Amino acid sequence: MPPIPPLTQTLMLICTAVYCVNFLLRSTLPLELWFALWPLATGMFMPWQLVSYGFLHGDLPHLLFNMLGLWMFGGELERLWGRARYGQFLLAGLLSAALAQLLVTALTHSPVPTVGASGALFALLLAFGMLFPNRVIVPLIPPIPMKARTFVIVFGLLELGLGLYGRSGIAHFAHLGGMLGGWLMIRWWRGQRPFGGPRRRR
Repeated sequence: MPPIPPLTQTLMLICTAVYCVNFLLRSTLPLELWFALWPLATGMFMPWQLVSYGFLHGDLPHLLFNMLGLWMFGGELERLWGRARYGQFLLAGLLSAALAQLLVTALTHSPVPTVGASGALFALLLAFGMLFPNRVIVPLIPPIPMKARTFVIVFGLLELGLGLYGRSGIAHFAHLGGMLGGWLMIRWWRGQRPFGGPRRRR
């Protein structure tokens, strides 16, 4: 296996360290109070939460799945793009996921905060499917070999269906917001307008 590139490795270490610190402090000084993404109506929203929520995770499986996805998809994209562009892409996915979730919680009047790097991870998943559409991958759930393009389409439709009809407490629309942000970022890099039309002049 190739070595994990530096930014991906750093993010994995930071997320793991933050989880351990929060696990130790949760009963007395939970980090979610300041760094989770709180809905606007709660009065607890702060601008830095648009980024900080991505470093918090609710439980160990949540952390492990996100770090596995970051390793699987992020490492190869960082090697392809380089550290700077890779970091910009992650930030775009994280911010677009946060904005989508703020919109959803405002419309549904939900007081529940959001944590996790899943929005940025779904942006990486979309990018991987766009750049390596015929690469065969084997997801953990379900453990069926499929092309990356198919994997992205299946998970995108699944997130939409669960967001509309599910009651799991998972921020499915944040995942879709991350995918949208990643898609828009790639179109911008390619000189394309956000939703069709002629190419931008450089």
